[in-house]
Amino acid sequence: MVDHIYTKNISNQTKCSLCESFGVVVLYISEGKGLNRTYLHCKYCDLVFVPSDFHLNLVEQKTRYLEHNNDIDDPDYRKFLFRLWKYVKPSLSKGAKGLDYGTGPGPALVQMVIEDGYDIVPYDPIFYPYKYLLERTYDFITCTETLEHFANPNIEITKIKKLLKPNGILGIMTSMLASWSDFPNWYYHRDPTHIAFYSKDTMEWIAEKFSWNIEFPRENVVLFKL
Repeated sequence: MVDHIYTKNISNQTKCSLCESFGVVVLYISEGKGLNRTYLHCKYCDLVFVPSDFHLNLVEQKTRYLEHNNDIDDPDYRKFLFRLWKYVKPSLSKGAKGLDYGTGPGPALVQMVIEDGYDIVPYDPIFYPYKYLLERTYDFITCTETLEHFANPNIEITKIKKLLKPNGILGIMTSMLASWSDFPNWYYHRDPTHIAFYSKDTMEWIAEKFSWNIEFPRENVVLFKL
C-alpha cells in the first residue's frame, strides 16, 4: 500500500468509480496552474480518480480533444500508436474484426489496422457516436489513451467485455505509475480530461474481476485475453 500525500478520509458516501467500494481517501489536491481539483485513491482496486464535480462537460471535452495532434498521417503519432498495435496484431487470425473504442478526432490507429489487412471500425461518444456498433461483437478491441477519460470505468469496461467474442483480445494503452507517491510531479494528471488513473495493481484487479488473462508486454501497454 502506498503512502498518501494526503490521508484525509472523505464522506462514506463516495464510492470508487471502478470497484464501487467506499475505501476511498484523498491522494492529492492540485491548486493553481489553472487546474484545481481533488484526486481520490481507492485502497481496494488501487484506482486514482477525479470526483464528478471536477469533470468537464461534453463541449469542454471536445474543445480539449481537438487541441491534440491526432493527424492520421503524422509519423510520430503512428509510431506512438504502434506501441500497442505491435502486440495486438500477432494474436489475431486472418479476417479478425475489431473495434477501436475511444478513437478521438483522428482515427489513425483505425487506418493503420486497415492498412495491415484487418477490418476495424471507430467508435467514440463524441466524434464517432455510432451506437449500432455497440450492438455487435468483435475479435479484438483497442483502447489507446482512452481509459483515463472514463468517468465510470466499471460501466465502460463491463460494456467492452460484452463486445468481445470468446477468445477475444483487448489492447489498452494508458500511462501508469509504479508508485502513487510520484503523483504530484506526474504530467499525466495535468490534462483536465484525464480523470481516471491506473496502476499495474489496478489492471490486475480488472483482470480478476472480469476473468481475463493479463499481460504487460511493455510499459503502459496491457493485453487482456478471454
